[in-house]
Amino acid sequence: MIRYRIFNDKDAEEVSTLVRQTMLTTNIKDYSREYLENDLRNLTAKDFIEKGKFFHCYVLVDDIINKIVAVGSIGPYWGKEDESSFFNIFVLPEYQRQGIGRQLIQVLEQDSYFKRAKRIEIPASITGLKFYQKMGYTFKNGVDKLDEEKLYRLEKFRNIRH
Repeated sequence: MIRYRIFNDKDAEEVSTLVRQTMLTTNIKDYSREYLENDLRNLTAKDFIEKGKFFHCYVLVDDIINKIVAVGSIGPYWGKEDESSFFNIFVLPEYQRQGIGRQLIQVLEQDSYFKRAKRIEIPASITGLKFYQKMGYTFKNGVDKLDEEKLYRLEKFRNIRH
């Protein structure tokens, strides 16, 4: 059974390893090793602990083997109260295409940062583009081109009443 919980600092090493393995197995199909290694310099255990202070980070755990199989975060978009963004969404390669990513997005979409936001943005990799589109995210401002970070900017709008 896969369950979710809030990330804690003790998870940092395992999460960092999960991200590295996923990027070098799955994302390597769309990005050069040099690009990925450069990205991984900012995705260390220490970085996840630091980010955990500013974002709400969740892990999905396979209870049978007590292993973290996915990670994702949500936080304010550039400090805004009515906009949020997803960060560092990864699913271990051997758990991909089993609904784990969908489960992770559903968890993030129940978070208070999501519920308060009129707009949610995702900096999406080439690898994750189709998945996020299936989850209802569309190109920000209709721009379907990679940005300078080699990411697509996707967004979803919510109707919220205040």
